[in-house]
Amino acid sequence: MTCPMLGRALPIALLAILAGIGNAATKRPNVIILLTDDQGYGDLSCHGNPILRTPNLDRLHAESIRLVDFHVTPMCTPTRGQIMTGRSCLSTGAYVVCSGRSFIREGIPTMPEIFAGGGYRTGIFGKWHLGDYYPYRPQDRGFQEVLTFGGWGVGCAQDHWNNAYQDCWFLHNGKAQFYPGYCTDVWFAEAMKWMKARAAAGEPFLCYLPTNTPHGPNWVPPQYAKPYAGKVPPGVAKFFGMIGNLDDNVGRLETMLAESGLRENTILIYMTDNGGTGGVKTFNAGMRGHKTEYYDGGHRVPFFLRWPAGGLRPAGDVPDLAQCQDLLPTLMELCGVERPSGFFCDGTTLAPLLKGQPQPGLRERMLVVQYGIWEEWEGPVKWNSAVLWNKWRLVKGEELYDIASDPAQATNIASQKPDVVAQLREHYEKWWSAIEPSVREFVPIHLGSEHEDPVCLGSQDWAGYNTSNTPDIRAGVNRNGPWHVLVERAGEYEFSLRRWPVEADAAITATVPAYQGALGSYAEGKALPIARAQLRVGDFDATKPVGPEDKATVFTAKLPVGRTLVQTSFRDAADKEICGAYYVYVHRK
Repeated sequence: MTCPMLGRALPIALLAILAGIGNAATKRPNVIILLTDDQGYGDLSCHGNPILRTPNLDRLHAESIRLVDFHVTPMCTPTRGQIMTGRSCLSTGAYVVCSGRSFIREGIPTMPEIFAGGGYRTGIFGKWHLGDYYPYRPQDRGFQEVLTFGGWGVGCAQDHWNNAYQDCWFLHNGKAQFYPGYCTDVWFAEAMKWMKARAAAGEPFLCYLPTNTPHGPNWVPPQYAKPYAGKVPPGVAKFFGMIGNLDDNVGRLETMLAESGLRENTILIYMTDNGGTGGVKTFNAGMRGHKTEYYDGGHRVPFFLRWPAGGLRPAGDVPDLAQCQDLLPTLMELCGVERPSGFFCDGTTLAPLLKGQPQPGLRERMLVVQYGIWEEWEGPVKWNSAVLWNKWRLVKGEELYDIASDPAQATNIASQKPDVVAQLREHYEKWWSAIEPSVREFVPIHLGSEHEDPVCLGSQDWAGYNTSNTPDIRAGVNRNGPWHVLVERAGEYEFSLRRWPVEADAAITATVPAYQGALGSYAEGKALPIARAQLRVGDFDATKPVGPEDKATVFTAKLPVGRTLVQTSFRDAADKEICGAYYVYVHRK
């Protein structure tokens, strides 16, 4: 093809863009959801941060519809479950980080399942944190292409041993595979490769790109932290450096979308999973609070949406109150994906709002923000929440703030506005009464499934005081708790109790060497005077000695079908408990 005005052939990239524009009206849009981890509302230069520079995200901000009163929960797992289901985390079961409370209940449709059923190809590249066991893994919940890691983050207890952000082992469609390079660079590179393949095949796609950065530990290539050295404390410089690396990857993504012709008909969403962490003391956009808290700084996050060919309202700020549960119904409407039979959600479609159309009642709705803190593993506490209504914020059922006149939530005016407090409390009471009946039911880990064998039970999923961090495993912290399990098939099961994971290849009583990676390190693993191992599961209760060369203590138990608890214990020669078995590999014989 030649251009009449220029009299020469058009570049291939430009032809692709023109073709994309021409077909945008007839082709279903692609969807990319970029979700960053622990980046707050103030961690963007376009939001006024005086030190951090994010030019590519700033450019996306300028080109996007921006929901400036958009809310998630103050913690990662609950937000992720709400995005995937459109439901409150207290109704899905995934409302605590770890502690056996991070799995979405079976039977609840998820975004990838719904989109796959609607003819989309689905892929995840990065952090899942909604279950490492069947049937809760991303490949079990609708994702057809999966590149992820175990647990809450790269380097946590459930992740591959000694992963440290650079040159890691990740799980590709369930199998461990080595990937050279920085973790965030890997997520973007593999996601872009997959998206280009889908485009070449003419397949609409849903790409979920949830990075594990800038969540700590603050490990980043030195060149990214260098611009902030001396301007902020060293830890903050590295935190900002991780955001700088993210921003560079956003630039690479934008180049790929333009060159491949995908840009015009792709819905690109950028948001974060909770309020600020490492950058809060530097700049918090005038808000009170941070991750884990119910003030706006804990759950109000950036939300940018761009779809050039979508016929949406012009780029700019939209003040209407919204929440992450709205994302699934909104995308279903924008993409023409039908609701499955029996589907319902707590969110509301924002498609009319995004199209610049009237949406009566949207500004009058009340929203509840609540999750389960670590100490609430037995169940969330009533009123440990925030209720939102236009400019009003009711925190923990007692504190009332008017964020229009008091965005820093400095002055509690509950005594001055008893009528507003009463309305917000009434809404919460109705909401809680619907949630409460099932909120304390644990979602069990399946044993004996044909889809996963063996199952590695990790200490991060103990129902209670979990051990989810690699430094704690290496230090041998004295914690323990049971796993809630469901035995799918009756039979003889082999339980291998370990202090160290299989890939560490170390004896139960041994030290393990310190590890020094390119960007981060782990201390030496402490030797523990373990003399005995105990396993209790159902009616089975047995103890065995632990020898100095034993890497695992193996028990065999006959189990019936049904729900039960698995409990382990490592004990010293005086029969005093040292800790639980951090790793238990369960195999149906």
